Amino acid sequence: MSVETRIKRVTAPELASRKGAMPVVALTAYTAPMAAVVDVHADLILVGDSLGMVIHGLPSTVGVTMEMMILHGQAVVRGSRRAMVVVDMPFGSYEESPQQAFRNAARIMGETGCGAVKLEGGSRMAPTVRFLTERGIPVMGHVGLLPQTTHTLGGFKTQGRDPASWPQHIQDAADVAQAGAFAIVVEGVVEPLADRITEAVPVPTIGIGASARCDGQILVLDDMLGLSDRVPRFVRRFADLGAQADQAIVAYAAAVRERSFPGDENVYR
Repeated sequence: MSVETRIKRVTAPELASRKGAMPVVALTAYTAPMAAVVDVHADLILVGDSLGMVIHGLPSTVGVTMEMMILHGQAVVRGSRRAMVVVDMPFGSYEESPQQAFRNAARIMGETGCGAVKLEGGSRMAPTVRFLTERGIPVMGHVGLLPQTTHTLGGFKTQGRDPASWPQHIQDAADVAQAGAFAIVVEGVVEPLADRITEAVPVPTIGIGASARCDGQILVLDDMLGLSDRVPRFVRRFADLGAQADQAIVAYAAAVRERSFPGDENVYR
C-alpha cells in the first residue's frame, strides 16, 4: 500500500519568521502550468494584478477586475502545491472602506483557496490592514511605487530620490507592519531608502527595483524569462525565451508551408 506524502504549503507566519534570515524567493504566476514550474523553487507565488498587462494586454493595472484576479488565482492554486499563493486585490476593491476590503478579500480567499491577499498603500491603508488581519485574513503590504496610483504620480517614477521624502516612506512601511502585515513589498525606491525600510520594520521586505539587501525579491515571471517586449530597467533577464519561441514558431510555420513534419510521417497512416 502506497502512502501519499502530503506537502504542506508555506504559511504567512513561516514567511514572517524569515526576517533577516534566508531570503524569500518570490515570483508572479498567472496560469496553472507556470505555477507548477515556479512552485518547485519559490517560497511565494504572487498572482499580481500585472496580469492585466502581461496576459490581457491592458495599458495598466487599473482595469483589472475581481473576476480576473479570482480566475487566475484559482488556476495558480490548482497548479501549485508548496508555495504560498498571494493574490493582489485589484484597484477599487479595497480603498473605499475596511468593510469593502474585507468583503472582497474574503471572496478572493474563499473562491481561490489562496493563502493571503496583497494591497497597496502605506499609513492611509494601515486601518484596513488591521481590520483584515484581526478577522483572519493574512495581508501582504506594498509601499514605495504603487502601480495602481501611477496616474496621480504621472507615470512609473522611482520613489525616494529626494531624501526629504524618506521619513514618510519609512513611516508607511512601519504603520503597515504594525497593523499586522506579515511581509511588505517595497517597489521602485532608491536603494538606500529600501535599506532603511528593511531595517525599520520587523517583517520581511520583498524588493522589486529596490535593494538586494531586502529580505527577499520578486519579479514578474515573464520579464525575467525574456517573454516581455518592454521591461523596467532594474529587471535582470535570466533567459531569452521570447527569442527562442520566435525561432520555434518560424520553424513550425516553414514546416507547415513545406508540408514537412520530420518524424511524424506515420501519424496520418
